[in-house]
Amino acid sequence: MLYDAILGELNFIEIILYTISSLLVIFLILPVHELAHAFVATKLGDPTARNMGRLTLNPFAHIDWIGAAAIMFFGFGWANAVPVHMGYFKKPKRDMAITALAGPLSNIILAFVSLIICYVFLYIGFYCQVTFLYYVADVFNYVASISTTLAVFNLIPLPPLDGSKILAAIFPDRIYFKLMQYERYCSLILLIMMVTGVLDKPIRFLSGYVFYGIDVVASLPFNLIFG
Repeated sequence: MLYDAILGELNFIEIILYTISSLLVIFLILPVHELAHAFVATKLGDPTARNMGRLTLNPFAHIDWIGAAAIMFFGFGWANAVPVHMGYFKKPKRDMAITALAGPLSNIILAFVSLIICYVFLYIGFYCQVTFLYYVADVFNYVASISTTLAVFNLIPLPPLDGSKILAAIFPDRIYFKLMQYERYCSLILLIMMVTGVLDKPIRFLSGYVFYGIDVVASLPFNLIFG
């Protein structure tokens, strides 16, 4: 992350690779995340996202520039949330939880795909002795890492993150809607926690374990083929 670069913990090549991968996350991974929300909500009966032009991969329909800056500097952030109205759902609490889970799940899938691509370039670079391909592999490794971090970050059970909406399937309505009343304040608290670095260690700790699990599965076919 660029925050580490400011502290002098990244070299020039690492800064370039991280910047490229962050841009891929902002203009590809985040739009897929929001599209997943919009797609699932639409399938479950809520036309709001589709009517507002959010059922698209166009990144400019989804980007929140403060959230994008947070990704660049801290490694986790957010996009412009897809509007969802529970009143359209047949089973509001269940369907809201499913819709919310779709975003982080898309991040996990994209992290897996990114690691597959990473290993393809890594092995081609090794057998063809092309150094440039190692750098390409590093970019996709960074993308997988950031995408995993986004999944973990979004599962924090605080508004307005997806984790708080997943709680809709667990908490009684009275408690859930009371929590939603403080969404604006929770957003400010989250931003302060990000800027001050309070979230860094727990997010990195959890993301590391999730990333390791995805990496084990993604690397398995390559280990079987190439030994």
